[in-house]
Amino acid sequence: MFYGVLLVLGLMAPWLGIYPVYLMTLYCYAIFACAFNLMLGFSGMLSFGHAAYFGFSSYITAHLITQYSLNTVMSILLGVAASSVLGLVIGFIAIRRSGIYFAMITLALAQLVYFVCLQASFTGGENGIQGVSRGEVFHWISLKNDLVMYYFVFLIFVMTFLFIKRIVNSPFGQVLKAIRENESRACSLGYFVERQKLLVFVLSASLAGLAGSLKCVVLGFAALSDVLQSTSGEVILMTMLGGAGTFFGPVLGAGIVVTLQDTLSDKVGSWVTVIIGGIFVLCVMTFRKGIVGEAQSYFNRHANKTNSSKIHP
Repeated sequence: MFYGVLLVLGLMAPWLGIYPVYLMTLYCYAIFACAFNLMLGFSGMLSFGHAAYFGFSSYITAHLITQYSLNTVMSILLGVAASSVLGLVIGFIAIRRSGIYFAMITLALAQLVYFVCLQASFTGGENGIQGVSRGEVFHWISLKNDLVMYYFVFLIFVMTFLFIKRIVNSPFGQVLKAIRENESRACSLGYFVERQKLLVFVLSASLAGLAGSLKCVVLGFAALSDVLQSTSGEVILMTMLGGAGTFFGPVLGAGIVVTLQDTLSDKVGSWVTVIIGGIFVLCVMTFRKGIVGEAQSYFNRHANKTNSSKIHP
């Protein structure tokens, strides 16, 4: 029922006077946060370098569209494929460690990707790649209109959300949760933990790349800021703020952060980062499970009390 209402609101949003480009940017970051949550919230792996896949895929898509005039869908798919390969390489190295060592390896390799994007000729250096055309879908649906582009992005967002939910609720998802809770016990039960961790790492990197490619097409450029460490920090903030390990939490977290950046950037300038940081500190100190996580805990406690009162009147 809840998701049905959200679906209807999403379909009606452009007709309610909300700027479509803002909504599309929100959906891109929501996909990014959901991809990160697949690793952190459901697998227990904290990556400090997810911007590498987000930004690298964006550059690949932008380069293919501007230099080779490749159609939009194929450019996005090849961008996702590039982020998958990058995730496979980084994941193969990183999963051999755990905890803070895993996090630092992802950070170091993401910084390496950043310097490659800074120096490589096809990325445009600090200027990035400008003039990325939205193109068409199936050679007859033009994405130049904001409304058409909105429903294209919204459809991909819904499909990605359902895909992640299906993964988590599958037997593979249960194995991931077992690894998150107790990796040693999962090993003792006969699961190939490293294989499962590498698979979820590549899946997460691929979906993060999908978000980056979509954002590039929506806004018409690929920027160096997409591979910055601060972008990796933002997606951690979105996930933790909304609630890691929940389905809707990353979406809510992305909505809060993108909305604050959109509304406050013109008023307070760079101070918006300080404000978002303060909100994050407040969140960690008051509700550590995130907004959605704390709400779910409250309703579960209330339901348990109600059931207990029915059993013991």
